[in-house]
Amino acid sequence: MRAHLGIDLGTSGLKALVLAGDGAVVAEAECAYDLDSPRAGWAEIDPAVWERALWDATAQLGDALAAVELRSVGLSGQMHAAVLVDVEVRPVRPAILWPDTRAVDVLDAWRALPDAALAALASPIVAGMTGPALRWVADHEPDTFGRAATVLGAKDLLRHRLVPVVATERSDACATLLWDVPAERWSAPALAAAQLPDAMLPPLVAPDAVVGVTDALARRSPGVTSGVPVAAGGADTPLALAAVRAIDGPDPAGVVNLGTGAQVLVPDVRADHVPPTGGHVYADTADGWYAMAALRNGGLALEWARTVLGRPWRDFIDAAAASPAGARGVTFHPFLGGERGGVASPTSTGAWTGLTPDCGPPELARAAIEGVVFAVAHVVAANVPPGPLRLGGGLGREPLVHTLLATITGRAVQRVELRSASAVGAALLGARAVGDRVTPRAALDDVSPLDGAPAAVVQAAYERWTDRLAAAER
Repeated sequence: MRAHLGIDLGTSGLKALVLAGDGAVVAEAECAYDLDSPRAGWAEIDPAVWERALWDATAQLGDALAAVELRSVGLSGQMHAAVLVDVEVRPVRPAILWPDTRAVDVLDAWRALPDAALAALASPIVAGMTGPALRWVADHEPDTFGRAATVLGAKDLLRHRLVPVVATERSDACATLLWDVPAERWSAPALAAAQLPDAMLPPLVAPDAVVGVTDALARRSPGVTSGVPVAAGGADTPLALAAVRAIDGPDPAGVVNLGTGAQVLVPDVRADHVPPTGGHVYADTADGWYAMAALRNGGLALEWARTVLGRPWRDFIDAAAASPAGARGVTFHPFLGGERGGVASPTSTGAWTGLTPDCGPPELARAAIEGVVFAVAHVVAANVPPGPLRLGGGLGREPLVHTLLATITGRAVQRVELRSASAVGAALLGARAVGDRVTPRAALDDVSPLDGAPAAVVQAAYERWTDRLAAAER
């Protein structure tokens, strides 16, 4: 049986899967890891953790890989990462990741760009993106910055461990605040803002280009195909979007991915599209563009709330589901460490409000989940044209979450039964690179919204949430 290996390097874990030629996922593996936060607002990780996760996950898939003719490897990775490497492609410091806010003090260098150059970045100016993170390193760690030869994206470093090629591609490059989106090239004014020499930029290749063949998997797992072509790969969000849209069924007006963060995606926009809430316009992994309104605080905020309440995840979810809709008047603004996506400002903070003696941990848990869903629904209403939604991501699998989303948006919502849409998208990209046509097989489950009195209570809770948010943002 022919098959393709898809690898997704996420924020909190690496997922890998074997996608058969008929579109079925025949095996999956996952390795979780934690981010480091040596100071408040920092989010970084030693890239060696990613490498160990890669070999651990592929080892878990050893029997499945040995049972197929492995045709390709495709990679997906978290966007915005700043990975500085030396001439031997060894990291010179931990990678700085998208939740990181340390670079907030250098953002004025981007805001001062000429209007045309700023518009061409097609993205809000926020800390945590590659360019500002690099400028922070140049300012605060000049010796480290001086040892760096190249800056890579997360999946670019991982791909180098399979084939010794240093490169990136359009779907990651456009998410750096260093890329002129309409012109499809590096932005000279943004590079100057980052104080990044041209020599540190990696060469560009097409996402579906075969950049080499690897024997690394065969050396580690007997029976695995050797000399497997490796595609350049792409960013996790456009690959998830591609996978979700490739499933047979009506094409959605928008795709919502709920994981550590949340992304609201609108496919097939023009490069000069201006999102209503000032979101992003990014290159996909083919030759088009998509609009994205990204929220930092999805599962990230719920994990914080769960920790504060001292509940295991399942208990946290079950307590929220058992609590009455509207959480007895409690609202939760999940904007820990600020927000983007147009729903709140980068300086916003999180809060539970409306507390009374009737409220306890179940109500706080319910309000937390409602608050995250309400934030996503707010962004959907502002950015997605009329039509159905497809919903993916680990958080989207929770019945309380997808029922609330369908109720508040008033749209037809289909939940996509894929454990990792980004890993499937990576496998599809690898298949495309070697000329194989694969359509993923996955269920699309129609989500039933609440109706009658429960729907009215949830709608009232949403209106209360928006009113309190407006007051807090004044």
